[in-house]
Amino acid sequence: MYKTFLRPLLFKFDPEKVHHFSFSSLQKASKIPGYKSFAKANFQLNNAKLEREVFGLKFKNPVGLAAGFDKDAKLFKELSLLGFGFIEIGTLTPKPQDGNPKKRLFRLKEDQAIINRMGFNNEGVDAAVQRLQSNPNVLIGGNIGKNKITPNENAFDDYQICFEKLFPVVDYFVVNVSSPNTPNLRDLQEKEPLTNLLLKLQKLNNEKPKQKPILLKIAPDLSNAQLDDIIEIVETTNIAGVIATNTTIERENLESEHKTETGGLSGKPLTKRSTEVIAYLHEKGKAKFPIIGVGGILSPEDAIEKLKAGASLIQLYTGFVYEGPSLIKKINRAILKEMH
Repeated sequence: MYKTFLRPLLFKFDPEKVHHFSFSSLQKASKIPGYKSFAKANFQLNNAKLEREVFGLKFKNPVGLAAGFDKDAKLFKELSLLGFGFIEIGTLTPKPQDGNPKKRLFRLKEDQAIINRMGFNNEGVDAAVQRLQSNPNVLIGGNIGKNKITPNENAFDDYQICFEKLFPVVDYFVVNVSSPNTPNLRDLQEKEPLTNLLLKLQKLNNEKPKQKPILLKIAPDLSNAQLDDIIEIVETTNIAGVIATNTTIERENLESEHKTETGGLSGKPLTKRSTEVIAYLHEKGKAKFPIIGVGGILSPEDAIEKLKAGASLIQLYTGFVYEGPSLIKKINRAILKEMH
């Protein structure tokens, strides 16, 4: 129904407006009597064989929602009904910010892709913390970044504010230094600043009575030498794992009219590269740390490929937009089938 009826209709309108429309529609739908039973029957697949224990947390299945979709933690309850094993909110910054000027979100239909240059638009960490107080038992990741106006030398202050405020209401953290849409943010991926940032966050973490996993989200555009640095940084800082990958700034072999737009590209063109990064980290890192695989998962086959390459968990975003909520259950079914 989604691909034959809903998607063609939604794709006629501006992507950002559709995003907000979908949010309000899902919120309204979830209030209809019987909706929860409908969602459970149609979208959820509960099976003990799908459960995963990764970095000390128990996931009811390995398919999560990537950051960027529910930035402000407005819809995590409704989204959890669609069968996700975990939901990552954010990227959040200490102060609210509007992000980049519109238009900043583009569908590349022929390429099954999206380009975004949102620029960490969010209502600020405090608003999200407020909403997360009423978590109905879904695993939540908190993806944290810095405000655009904060210079890189003061970046840690922003990450610290988000870390401290979110600590009581999220299950794990993701340090985002890989978005291409905040000026100079990717400079923080360099070995020295990144090591310092993660060591300081780990120090805060270690001061807590019970620590929470901290993961690093990396760009797909890193060279093998830079990926070697990432492996070394994970070992040095003892963080819990890596999310591979964020969006790409590459623009190879695209056909859509919006292919020249600036921003991060996600979806099908990223499938191969993100799997290569996962495989490289898994092999060179000797499988010592878990990897969450994300980037161009538009089918159960794409998901299985990521898991075989070495991902412990996977996340959807663009695939969820193009394929609809049924993709989650299809992937979980395929995972069960692989196990036989």
